[in-house]
Amino acid sequence: MMSQLYLLFNHGIVQAQERNGQWTLKENEFDKMELECMALDPHNPDRIYVGTVKDGLWISDDAGKHWKQAGAGIKETRVTAVAVSSIETKNGYGIIWAGTEPSMLYRSEDGGETWSDCPALLDLPSRTTWSFPPRPYTHHVRYIQPDVFDVERIFVGIELGGVMRSMDKGQTWEDRKPGSQHDCHTLTMQSFLKDRIYEAGGGGFAESLDGGQTWETKNEGLADYNYLFDIAVSANNPDIILVSASHGPYNAYNASEANSILARKEGDQPWQIVNDGLPDAQGTTVSSLAASENEPGVFYSANNQGIYRSDDNGLHWRRIEMEWPEQYKQGRVKKLLLR
Repeated sequence: MMSQLYLLFNHGIVQAQERNGQWTLKENEFDKMELECMALDPHNPDRIYVGTVKDGLWISDDAGKHWKQAGAGIKETRVTAVAVSSIETKNGYGIIWAGTEPSMLYRSEDGGETWSDCPALLDLPSRTTWSFPPRPYTHHVRYIQPDVFDVERIFVGIELGGVMRSMDKGQTWEDRKPGSQHDCHTLTMQSFLKDRIYEAGGGGFAESLDGGQTWETKNEGLADYNYLFDIAVSANNPDIILVSASHGPYNAYNASEANSILARKEGDQPWQIVNDGLPDAQGTTVSSLAASENEPGVFYSANNQGIYRSDDNGLHWRRIEMEWPEQYKQGRVKKLLLR
């Protein structure tokens, strides 16, 4: 079986490909553009979407070799989140959702050629409190999670604002619920478990067992590593959860100040810090995570030190042997996706 990983860095996408036990890296650079987010179309194996800091949304139809700008309709140039529905398609493409700064959500039903917005998102009562601390005059859509069972339902994480839910494809919205994390970073769901949503946020971990109606924060065992960046859930056990964490934003993203770890939770047990086979916390930027759907129990983690793989649901890890250029060691992996 051939594995392929997509790693999003600030100025390019790196493809890590395994064939017959050997891994190689291939980089697709974006000339003078800073990259912010990335999504793969699960219905079209060569299609990739990338959002940029100043240059809008870009699309590739050949696994990253060539790129074109998305069609008209997204009014803002800073695209901070992009997602593709795993269950809703039209005209051969998965339905695409894009989020921006300032906060707005857009939907495309034709592969990104045209877009419609969801203005009711900005009518929520909590909107007056939304603010991104490094730029307190604004806020943005940090993460988009289309429901994996219900095409009508979608969850949007606002940074800093909370998790918002729509039950009608973004036409109307419900405000953030108690128990969820207001500093939402990542959301995920499992394709074999209806109504369970997992959230990693700036204040820790939260989950909902009833489709986002109620939430509970569970941070026991995280100690002072409660600034969570990414989250992944085992493909064969929805109670095994991995998160990447740091003490705070200043220890998460810059290699010179970095201090980050992985933590693992199983069932009702407290979080446990995982370090077998992983690099030292000091000097390691916060990791991006991915769980393999085709290989139960397999996780990948990527950071400035390299790419790591676990075959036993996150208990033990090993670094994948490959060339790792010096510029990667000074950067960070913003997103890790597995094809």
